[in-house]
Amino acid sequence: MRLVIAIAAILFVVYTAGTALTQVQPGERAVVRRWGRILPDHPGPGLHIGLPWGIERIDRVPIGNVRRVAVGFREASADDAATPEGQLLTGDHNLVNVQAEIDFIVREEAIDSYALLADLADALVARVAESVLAEWIAGRTVDHALLRGKALLPSVLVDEVNRRLDDYNIGVRVAQASLTRLNPPEDVREAFERVAEAQTNIDTQKYRADQEANRKRQETESELFRMKRSAQAYAKEEVLKATAEAQSFLTHLEQYRRLSKRQPDYLNVLWQEEMTRFYAKLRANGQIDLLDNYLGAGGINIWQAPAKKK
Repeated sequence: MRLVIAIAAILFVVYTAGTALTQVQPGERAVVRRWGRILPDHPGPGLHIGLPWGIERIDRVPIGNVRRVAVGFREASADDAATPEGQLLTGDHNLVNVQAEIDFIVREEAIDSYALLADLADALVARVAESVLAEWIAGRTVDHALLRGKALLPSVLVDEVNRRLDDYNIGVRVAQASLTRLNPPEDVREAFERVAEAQTNIDTQKYRADQEANRKRQETESELFRMKRSAQAYAKEEVLKATAEAQSFLTHLEQYRRLSKRQPDYLNVLWQEEMTRFYAKLRANGQIDLLDNYLGAGGINIWQAPAKKK
Protein backbone atom coordinates (compact mmCIF):
# COMPACT_ATOMS: atom_id res chain seq x y z
CA MET A 1 0.00 0.00 0.00
CA ARG A 2 2.79 2.35 0.86
CA LEU A 3 4.42 1.57 -2.51
CA VAL A 4 1.24 2.50 -4.33
CA ILE A 5 0.98 5.73 -2.41
CA ALA A 6 4.63 6.52 -3.13
CA ILE A 7 4.19 5.83 -6.84
CA ALA A 8 1.06 7.94 -6.91
CA ALA A 9 2.85 10.73 -5.10
CA ILE A 10 5.74 10.57 -7.57
CA LEU A 11 3.35 10.60 -10.53
CA PHE A 12 1.49 13.52 -9.00
CA VAL A 13 4.74 15.46 -8.57
CA VAL A 14 5.85 14.65 -12.11
CA TYR A 15 2.48 15.65 -13.55
CA THR A 16 2.49 18.84 -11.50
CA ALA A 17 6.00 19.68 -12.66
CA GLY A 18 5.08 18.89 -16.27
CA THR A 19 2.11 21.26 -16.19
CA ALA A 20 4.01 23.98 -14.35
CA LEU A 21 7.32 24.03 -16.24
CA THR A 22 7.75 25.30 -19.80
CA GLN A 23 11.03 25.60 -21.72
CA VAL A 24 11.04 28.76 -23.85
CA GLN A 25 13.52 28.42 -26.72
CA PRO A 26 15.79 31.18 -28.10
CA GLY A 27 13.87 33.40 -30.49
CA GLU A 28 10.60 32.77 -28.67
CA ARG A 29 8.39 34.65 -26.24
CA ALA A 30 5.88 33.03 -23.92
CA VAL A 31 2.31 34.24 -23.79
CA VAL A 32 0.81 33.25 -20.43
CA ARG A 33 -2.95 32.85 -20.04
CA ARG A 34 -4.25 32.38 -16.50
CA TRP A 35 -7.87 31.25 -16.35
CA GLY A 36 -8.07 32.42 -20.00
CA ARG A 37 -6.82 35.96 -19.28
CA ILE A 38 -3.51 36.96 -20.91
CA LEU A 39 -0.93 38.21 -18.46
CA PRO A 40 1.11 41.32 -19.36
CA ASP A 41 4.47 39.61 -18.76
CA HIS A 42 6.01 37.71 -21.70
CA PRO A 43 8.89 35.54 -20.47
CA GLY A 44 11.90 35.19 -22.72
CA PRO A 45 14.12 32.16 -23.45
CA GLY A 46 14.68 29.86 -20.48
CA LEU A 47 12.71 27.70 -18.07
CA HIS A 48 9.41 29.27 -17.07
CA ILE A 49 7.64 28.10 -13.90
CA GLY A 50 3.91 28.72 -13.87
CA LEU A 51 0.85 27.46 -12.07
CA PRO A 52 0.11 23.76 -12.65
CA TRP A 53 -2.95 21.68 -13.53
CA GLY A 54 -4.08 23.86 -16.41
CA ILE A 55 -4.50 27.00 -14.35
CA GLU A 56 -2.05 28.67 -16.73
CA ARG A 57 -1.67 28.00 -20.44
CA ILE A 58 1.68 28.83 -22.06
CA ASP A 59 1.86 29.61 -25.78
CA ARG A 60 5.35 29.88 -27.21
CA VAL A 61 5.40 32.46 -29.98
CA PRO A 62 8.37 32.60 -32.40
CA ILE A 63 9.73 36.12 -32.83
CA GLY A 64 11.67 36.86 -36.00
CA ASN A 65 11.08 33.45 -37.58
CA VAL A 66 9.82 33.85 -41.12
CA ARG A 67 6.66 31.99 -42.06
CA ARG A 68 5.78 31.51 -45.73
CA VAL A 69 2.48 30.94 -47.48
CA ALA A 70 2.04 30.28 -51.20
CA VAL A 71 -0.99 31.74 -52.93
CA GLY A 72 -2.38 31.67 -56.44
CA PHE A 73 -2.03 29.19 -59.27
CA ARG A 74 -1.43 25.48 -58.70
CA GLU A 75 -0.80 22.92 -61.41
CA ALA A 76 -3.04 20.30 -59.76
CA SER A 77 -6.04 22.61 -59.70
CA ALA A 78 -5.57 23.44 -63.39
CA ASP A 79 -6.53 19.86 -64.31
CA ASP A 80 -9.56 19.69 -62.02
CA ALA A 81 -11.45 22.92 -62.75
CA ALA A 82 -12.55 24.93 -65.72
CA THR A 83 -11.06 28.05 -64.08
CA PRO A 84 -8.24 26.86 -61.82
CA GLU A 85 -7.25 28.58 -58.62
CA GLY A 86 -4.95 31.53 -59.27
CA GLN A 87 -6.07 32.04 -62.88
CA LEU A 88 -7.15 35.67 -62.77
CA LEU A 89 -9.02 37.93 -65.17
CA THR A 90 -7.33 41.09 -66.43
CA GLY A 91 -9.03 44.40 -67.08
CA ASP A 92 -9.26 43.67 -70.83
CA HIS A 93 -10.84 40.22 -70.22
CA ASN A 94 -7.81 37.98 -70.64
CA LEU A 95 -6.66 35.24 -68.28
CA VAL A 96 -3.25 35.01 -66.59
CA ASN A 97 -1.83 32.47 -64.17
CA VAL A 98 -0.46 34.16 -61.04
CA GLN A 99 1.41 32.60 -58.13
CA ALA A 100 3.14 34.37 -55.25
CA GLU A 101 4.91 33.60 -51.99
CA ILE A 102 4.31 35.76 -48.92
CA ASP A 103 6.88 35.80 -46.08
CA PHE A 104 5.60 37.18 -42.78
CA ILE A 105 6.81 37.44 -39.20
CA VAL A 106 5.16 37.94 -35.83
CA ARG A 107 5.25 41.49 -34.54
CA GLU A 108 6.85 41.43 -31.12
CA GLU A 109 4.62 44.18 -29.79
CA ALA A 110 1.51 42.22 -30.85
CA ILE A 111 2.28 38.65 -29.73
CA ASP A 112 -0.88 38.60 -27.59
CA SER A 113 -3.02 39.02 -30.69
CA TYR A 114 -1.03 36.41 -32.59
CA ALA A 115 -1.33 33.88 -29.76
CA LEU A 116 -5.12 34.15 -29.90
CA LEU A 117 -5.35 33.80 -33.70
CA ALA A 118 -2.22 31.79 -34.54
CA ASP A 119 -4.22 28.94 -36.10
CA LEU A 120 -5.86 31.37 -38.54
CA ALA A 121 -2.77 33.44 -39.43
CA ASP A 122 -1.60 31.45 -42.47
CA ALA A 123 -5.04 31.20 -44.03
CA LEU A 124 -5.86 34.85 -43.38
CA VAL A 125 -2.59 36.11 -44.88
CA ALA A 126 -3.18 33.89 -47.93
CA ARG A 127 -6.75 35.15 -48.47
CA VAL A 128 -5.73 38.79 -48.14
CA ALA A 129 -2.83 38.31 -50.57
CA GLU A 130 -5.13 36.59 -53.08
CA SER A 131 -7.59 39.48 -52.96
CA VAL A 132 -4.78 41.99 -53.54
CA LEU A 133 -3.51 39.97 -56.52
CA ALA A 134 -6.99 39.69 -58.04
CA GLU A 135 -7.68 43.42 -57.68
CA TRP A 136 -4.32 44.45 -59.14
CA ILE A 137 -4.64 42.13 -62.15
CA ALA A 138 -8.25 43.19 -62.76
CA GLY A 139 -7.19 46.82 -62.91
CA ARG A 140 -4.57 46.32 -65.67
CA THR A 141 -4.45 45.16 -69.25
CA VAL A 142 -2.90 41.79 -69.97
CA ASP A 143 0.12 43.42 -71.64
CA HIS A 144 0.79 45.65 -68.65
CA ALA A 145 0.31 42.79 -66.20
CA LEU A 146 2.68 40.43 -68.03
CA LEU A 147 5.33 43.02 -68.83
CA ARG A 148 5.38 44.98 -65.55
CA GLY A 149 3.77 42.69 -63.00
CA LYS A 150 6.90 40.89 -61.82
CA ALA A 151 8.57 44.23 -61.13
CA LEU A 152 5.61 46.02 -59.53
CA LEU A 153 3.54 43.38 -57.74
CA PRO A 154 5.98 42.37 -54.93
CA SER A 155 6.04 45.86 -53.41
CA VAL A 156 2.28 46.24 -53.94
CA LEU A 157 1.69 42.97 -52.09
CA VAL A 158 3.86 43.98 -49.14
CA ASP A 159 2.28 47.42 -48.70
CA GLU A 160 -1.33 46.51 -49.37
CA VAL A 161 -1.40 43.21 -47.45
CA ASN A 162 0.16 44.89 -44.41
CA ARG A 163 -2.41 47.68 -44.60
CA ARG A 164 -5.31 45.25 -44.70
CA LEU A 165 -3.88 42.96 -41.99
CA ASP A 166 -3.85 45.91 -39.60
CA ASP A 167 -7.65 45.81 -39.66
CA TYR A 168 -7.66 42.14 -38.58
CA ASN A 169 -5.16 42.67 -35.73
CA ILE A 170 -3.58 39.21 -35.88
CA GLY A 171 -0.13 40.44 -34.89
CA VAL A 172 1.84 39.66 -38.06
CA ARG A 173 3.68 41.76 -40.63
CA VAL A 174 4.59 40.86 -44.21
CA ALA A 175 8.36 41.12 -44.60
CA GLN A 176 8.72 40.14 -48.24
CA ALA A 177 6.69 39.01 -51.24
CA SER A 178 7.89 37.35 -54.42
CA LEU A 179 6.14 36.46 -57.65
CA THR A 180 6.93 32.88 -58.70
CA ARG A 181 4.61 32.75 -61.70
CA LEU A 182 2.99 35.30 -63.96
CA ASN A 183 2.19 34.00 -67.42
CA PRO A 184 -0.72 33.36 -69.77
CA PRO A 185 -2.51 29.97 -69.85
CA GLU A 186 -0.70 27.20 -71.68
CA ASP A 187 -3.05 27.15 -74.69
CA VAL A 188 -2.32 30.79 -75.55
CA ARG A 189 1.21 31.13 -74.20
CA GLU A 190 2.87 30.91 -77.61
CA ALA A 191 0.78 33.80 -78.97
CA PHE A 192 1.55 35.92 -75.92
CA GLU A 193 5.24 35.16 -76.24
CA ARG A 194 5.19 36.36 -79.84
CA VAL A 195 3.41 39.53 -78.77
CA ALA A 196 5.94 40.06 -75.97
CA GLU A 197 8.81 39.50 -78.41
CA ALA A 198 7.33 42.04 -80.82
CA GLN A 199 6.83 44.52 -77.98
CA THR A 200 10.42 44.03 -76.88
CA ASN A 201 11.59 44.65 -80.44
CA ILE A 202 9.50 47.83 -80.58
CA ASP A 203 10.99 49.01 -77.30
CA THR A 204 14.49 48.22 -78.58
CA GLN A 205 13.96 50.15 -81.79
CA LYS A 206 12.46 53.04 -79.87
CA TYR A 207 15.43 53.06 -77.50
CA ARG A 208 17.86 53.10 -80.43
CA ALA A 209 15.91 55.90 -82.11
CA ASP A 210 15.95 57.90 -78.89
CA GLN A 211 19.69 57.33 -78.57
CA GLU A 212 20.26 58.49 -82.15
CA ALA A 213 18.04 61.52 -81.65
CA ASN A 214 19.93 62.42 -78.47
CA ARG A 215 23.25 62.03 -80.29
CA LYS A 216 22.18 64.29 -83.14
CA ARG A 217 20.69 66.78 -80.69
CA GLN A 218 23.98 66.91 -78.79
CA GLU A 219 25.94 67.32 -82.04
CA THR A 220 23.60 70.14 -83.15
CA GLU A 221 23.87 71.88 -79.79
CA SER A 222 27.65 71.51 -79.92
CA GLU A 223 27.80 72.95 -83.46
CA LEU A 224 25.46 75.77 -82.48
CA PHE A 225 27.63 76.56 -79.48
CA ARG A 226 30.74 76.54 -81.70
CA MET A 227 29.08 78.87 -84.23
CA LYS A 228 27.96 81.25 -81.48
CA ARG A 229 31.46 81.34 -80.03
CA SER A 230 32.94 81.88 -83.49
CA ALA A 231 30.45 84.67 -84.26
CA GLN A 232 31.15 86.32 -80.91
CA ALA A 233 34.90 86.10 -81.52
CA TYR A 234 34.51 87.49 -85.06
CA ALA A 235 32.29 90.33 -83.83
CA LYS A 236 34.75 91.16 -81.10
CA GLU A 237 37.62 91.09 -83.56
CA GLU A 238 35.75 93.35 -85.99
CA VAL A 239 34.86 95.77 -83.19
CA LEU A 240 38.48 95.91 -82.12
CA LYS A 241 39.60 96.41 -85.72
CA ALA A 242 37.01 99.15 -86.33
CA THR A 243 37.95 100.82 -83.07
CA ALA A 244 41.62 100.70 -84.03
CA GLU A 245 40.88 102.11 -87.50
CA ALA A 246 38.72 104.85 -86.04
CA GLN A 247 41.42 105.72 -83.55
CA SER A 248 44.02 105.72 -86.35
CA PHE A 249 41.77 107.97 -88.46
CA LEU A 250 41.32 110.40 -85.59
CA THR A 251 45.05 110.41 -84.96
CA HIS A 252 45.80 111.12 -88.65
CA LEU A 253 43.05 113.74 -88.77
CA GLU A 254 44.57 115.55 -85.82
CA GLN A 255 48.00 115.27 -87.45
CA TYR A 256 46.64 116.64 -90.76
CA ARG A 257 45.02 119.55 -88.98
CA ARG A 258 48.24 120.49 -87.19
CA LEU A 259 50.36 120.21 -90.32
CA SER A 260 47.80 122.12 -92.43
CA LYS A 261 48.16 125.12 -90.18
CA ARG A 262 51.91 125.19 -90.78
CA GLN A 263 51.83 124.17 -94.50
CA PRO A 264 48.58 125.06 -96.37
CA ASP A 265 49.42 122.79 -99.36
CA TYR A 266 50.02 119.76 -97.17
CA LEU A 267 46.64 118.20 -97.87
CA ASN A 268 47.06 118.73 -101.60
CA VAL A 269 50.45 117.00 -101.47
CA LEU A 270 48.94 114.08 -99.58
CA TRP A 271 46.11 113.92 -102.10
CA GLN A 272 48.54 113.74 -104.99
CA GLU A 273 50.57 111.04 -103.23
CA GLU A 274 47.46 108.95 -102.54
CA MET A 275 46.20 109.38 -106.12
CA THR A 276 49.61 108.45 -107.48
CA ARG A 277 49.68 105.26 -105.42
CA PHE A 278 46.07 104.52 -106.41
CA TYR A 279 46.72 104.94 -110.14
CA ALA A 280 49.93 102.96 -109.88
CA LYS A 281 48.00 100.13 -108.32
CA LEU A 282 45.35 100.30 -111.07
CA ARG A 283 48.03 100.21 -113.75
CA ALA A 284 49.79 97.33 -112.08
CA ASN A 285 46.50 95.42 -112.18
CA GLY A 286 46.05 96.25 -115.90
CA GLN A 287 43.06 98.46 -115.28
CA ILE A 288 44.38 101.73 -116.87
CA ASP A 289 46.98 102.81 -119.44
CA LEU A 290 49.32 105.77 -119.31
CA LEU A 291 46.78 108.67 -119.68
CA ASP A 292 43.58 106.82 -118.91
CA ASN A 293 43.11 108.78 -115.76
CA TYR A 294 42.75 112.00 -117.81
CA LEU A 295 40.18 110.69 -120.31
CA GLY A 296 36.67 112.10 -120.07
CA ALA A 297 33.54 112.49 -122.22
CA GLY A 298 35.06 115.41 -124.19
CA GLY A 299 38.52 113.91 -124.55
CA ILE A 300 41.57 114.45 -122.36
CA ASN A 301 40.76 116.52 -119.31
CA ILE A 302 43.61 117.22 -116.93
CA TRP A 303 42.38 118.20 -113.49
CA GLN A 304 43.59 118.35 -109.94
CA ALA A 305 41.72 117.80 -106.72
CA PRO A 306 41.74 119.45 -104.44
CA ALA A 307 42.68 122.52 -106.52
CA LYS A 308 45.67 124.60 -105.53
CA LYS A 309 44.89 127.80 -103.74
CA LYS A 310 45.70 130.90 -105.74
